[in-house]
Amino acid sequence: MKEISIAMKKDHPATVITLLVGLAGGGLARLLGFPASALLGSTLFVSAAALLGQPMRTPTWLRNIAFTVIGCSLGSGFTPDFLAHAALWPVSLLLLTLTLVLIMVCSSWILTRFFGHSWETAVLSSSPGGLSFAIALAESGAGDGRAISVIQSLRLLFIVLGLPPLLYLIGLNGGHPESGTKILLGHDQAIFLFLGAYLLGGVGSKRGVPAAYLVSGMILSGGLHGCGILSGIFPLYLLNMGFVITGSVIGSRFQGMTMGHLRRFMGAAMLSILGAIVFSAAAAFLISRYLAIPFGQVWVAYVPGGVEAMAAMAFSLGYDATFVATHHLFRILVLIVLLPLFLKMVRNHGTQR
Repeated sequence: MKEISIAMKKDHPATVITLLVGLAGGGLARLLGFPASALLGSTLFVSAAALLGQPMRTPTWLRNIAFTVIGCSLGSGFTPDFLAHAALWPVSLLLLTLTLVLIMVCSSWILTRFFGHSWETAVLSSSPGGLSFAIALAESGAGDGRAISVIQSLRLLFIVLGLPPLLYLIGLNGGHPESGTKILLGHDQAIFLFLGAYLLGGVGSKRGVPAAYLVSGMILSGGLHGCGILSGIFPLYLLNMGFVITGSVIGSRFQGMTMGHLRRFMGAAMLSILGAIVFSAAAAFLISRYLAIPFGQVWVAYVPGGVEAMAAMAFSLGYDATFVATHHLFRILVLIVLLPLFLKMVRNHGTQR
């Protein structure tokens, strides 16, 4: 217990600095009129600070609080007519699965053919939106953990920083939620909803549920909103804090990395990112035409990124964040099945050779 207490005291200053850096980035991005300003600004500032050697820390408990808030906010999209719209999604989820497999196969081939990575490293580096699971597999002895972490983190960073401005420039953003006339939950309702979701998230996390705190917030909030018991979103200052913390989580992943690491893996990461973006955009275009859903919304749902970051991005851009989060959660479930199978296949291929 004494060692834990000492570790917490050591991490406390770094956590405070990280939040201040994230807030500064989010505030500046908002002043400059950037889309998804709280998420983009905090991600960019914290990433830069980490790469410059400043200790950046986002404790697990703080991350879980942010994900719970965002999950509760996402759940507000589960209106009574939600099922009527969701009935159209199986087609989209099927194409998402096919796109995921295509991205993994093509990206893995590129990383092995042109950059000399092992097939195990290539497969885990190419898994779209499955960073945590890929790193967990790497730590069990599969592939080069450093390469996997850098390539995955760079992809997430470029997508979070690049996609919102791109959507904004070509006129595909859905409009900022803070600029609309959203109904806000009362503080007492928000507090009770948050506490219930946080407790459910703790239970789900212990049982191995992916993105448990975000999922619990979505389920509890969605159920209450779907039944008409609640109506409204979280207070905006709490939402923005959730986005700032999420951006800080992304940026903190670059802790301990050097410019040498980035230069070494930049080419592989960029080609992997380019392929993933092109494939996801093509699939998103097809589904957007078939389901008559905004292309930008489907693209955010298809582009490979972490579920929490992409859900936060969708919400901050004014898209149907429930649609986006559902697709990214489904992607995680598919990856949990596919990644071990892919690894088994490449290991068997290597043994036969």
